[in-house]
Amino acid sequence: MKIGVAVLTLLALLTITLLWGKVSWYRYTAGLFEKVYASGAAQERYVDLDEIKNLPVPVQKYFRLVLKEGAPIITHAFLSQSGGFRVKPEKEAWSPMEAEQYFSTRPRAFVWHASIAMMPGVAVNVCDTYIEGEGKTKGKLMSLFTLIDTQSASELDEGALQRYLAEAVWFPTALLPSQGVSWNEIDEYHAEASVTDAGTTVSLEFEFNETGEIVSVYAPRRYREVSGAYEATPWKGRFADYIDFQGYRIPSKAEVEWQLEEQLYPYWRATIGQVEYD
Repeated sequence: MKIGVAVLTLLALLTITLLWGKVSWYRYTAGLFEKVYASGAAQERYVDLDEIKNLPVPVQKYFRLVLKEGAPIITHAFLSQSGGFRVKPEKEAWSPMEAEQYFSTRPRAFVWHASIAMMPGVAVNVCDTYIEGEGKTKGKLMSLFTLIDTQSASELDEGALQRYLAEAVWFPTALLPSQGVSWNEIDEYHAEASVTDAGTTVSLEFEFNETGEIVSVYAPRRYREVSGAYEATPWKGRFADYIDFQGYRIPSKAEVEWQLEEQLYPYWRATIGQVEYD
């Protein structure tokens, strides 16, 4: 009888601890979501395609495909994502992932919150942020045990801003010159986009297909955390299956990879579910 009571007590304590962890993590991420949403300054502006007439030809073609004259300039975007994550390059298996992401375009910011199932009943919660020019990552096992808690570093800030620029394909008005993005021609299918935020400037090479869709973004140097240090590594994102949504055209599928010397390391892939703009 005493053993049974002890087991029940332990189970009750474990349940309370897990519940406390989930509530604590929810409050943390919800606070960040609210911060990003509240910080966005409303833009009573609309797409004027006249501003793209001097851009490289593939960029003009892209904007004419994905935007409509007079469409609202997006201030906030919300996305849900379902897909997979690979924790290490030597591991072939993909862990199931569900994620939500909030963006603000003015000021530029995002919060990405993901739950990655490492095994049945065991998940790692990860939160990546870019707020006020700083990139940060926090990860916890079962919402309780800290696995990652990065400190402020210029490498993180740069990498997070590169990510923002790449993921702007999901709220494409953010790529317009009037929104602070400059474009330089490379060839008929490639152009370089650059943006400066909070004193950090980054650039990415965008690849366009025949119809004008952005099919990939590439950075010859993006910082990757390796054993507590940061290594500049080639990085690429791929986009596919464009859909029309609220007057904008955006990719519904994406995958990103590190291009290591010895192998390609795809580590994140997802299909976009819910999308909301304001």
